[in-house]
Amino acid sequence: MKKSASLVTLVVTAAFLLVPLCAAADTYVLTAAKWGAKQTTAVQQSGGTVVWSHAASGLAAASSSRTDFLARALKTRAFLTVDKDMVVQWQKPEQLREVGLIETAITPGNETFINAQWNILAVEAPDAWANGCTGYGVRVAVLDGGIRPTHIDLAGTVDTACSASFVAGKQFYEDTSSHATHVAGIVAARDNGIGTIGIAPEATILGVKVLDNGSGSFSQIIGGILYAAEPGAFGVDCAGADVINMSLGAVFPRNVGGPAGLIAAINKAVNYANSRGALVVSSAGNDAIDFGQAKNLVGVPGSAGAGIAVSATGPEGFAVNFPYGATNFRDPASYSSYGEGFVSLAGPGGDFRLPGTALCSVPRVPSGSVTTQCWVFDMVMSLSRNSNTTYTWMAGTSMAAPAVAAVAALVKQRYPWMTPGDIRDFLQATADDEGSYGADQFYGHGFVNARRACTE
Repeated sequence: MKKSASLVTLVVTAAFLLVPLCAAADTYVLTAAKWGAKQTTAVQQSGGTVVWSHAASGLAAASSSRTDFLARALKTRAFLTVDKDMVVQWQKPEQLREVGLIETAITPGNETFINAQWNILAVEAPDAWANGCTGYGVRVAVLDGGIRPTHIDLAGTVDTACSASFVAGKQFYEDTSSHATHVAGIVAARDNGIGTIGIAPEATILGVKVLDNGSGSFSQIIGGILYAAEPGAFGVDCAGADVINMSLGAVFPRNVGGPAGLIAAINKAVNYANSRGALVVSSAGNDAIDFGQAKNLVGVPGSAGAGIAVSATGPEGFAVNFPYGATNFRDPASYSSYGEGFVSLAGPGGDFRLPGTALCSVPRVPSGSVTTQCWVFDMVMSLSRNSNTTYTWMAGTSMAAPAVAAVAALVKQRYPWMTPGDIRDFLQATADDEGSYGADQFYGHGFVNARRACTE
């Protein structure tokens, strides 16, 4: 369900925007040991044009209207692989239950909707803030759709000069979906006495548009990962991200008929980002698949390289008889995918399994209340792109991943010398052991805990 509001035209200029391709052209993902003049020339001689390339990883995207481009490119022997790109629906709209809520009062001291943010309590974020962990100085890239940087809770948070779009013809802030703005708010909505607050409220967001209304190609995502880790490789004089969040996912057959070459290219991009100091955090997916048992299926990018996949939890009845409602914030979400060897951590993603349509109310700060159907409060509240003062609820592993990414930012602030591997291990070591003793199929190494990550 959605309540729409008129979109406001933004005037932010993206630092990096691809030139639109010819409609008749196909896109290809190419890999080489390294990318250089030899590879660029081979693309041109095969009848193609390089869309983007990344020298150190050997990854690139090319376009061509020639039907024999793939065969011609392989014959040059300049590439390890050449694969035709695929456009995929990485974010399924039916998993994003949206209800609009407009900020009507700007109040000092506390966020207006803090009482509805059970996800903040679930990860014990206030205790982390009390110990000086806010994400200050840490850069978190949100690879998603378009982020609305002028939202009142993101003002000054998004590095607009360094944000980028890998969607042809679109600026990094353009989209019709609130998904990216919602995700960015979970990470770093400012502590400004307005609306909501993020888990790492002083982190900086780098917006990298790789999807449009939930869909996008492998080449867009691969390019976005590499750009987030190393903008300089794309000719942009900006610092790369310390953490990369990808609240997106799709399921493919592991062997027969699957895009094995494209998946391998994502693995390579994630591993390169890791080598450049960026921890990649991805959502586990909303298909309730046990990837530990479904050996014929692979969840991408959750399974990619050195990154980590995050499953989702959520309460049932949080706002019923508030403030005495459910506190089972860490119960497995009904839709979340999982799997031993696949999921590393769990985070608060919300749920909508509460039956009925009864109404519940939660107090605003400093006065008034928010009233809507009780099940809505079990989802995660964050920002909407419908206006600069609009908020909404969504549920999904898309909401759980940025919670983990935000706690990773807190760790990076506390221990700036940590490598991505160190941060991953530390998050797992300080997570709360939920479910079966030790690592298990749903929680992985546990439910992420911001307080423990900032005090132990």
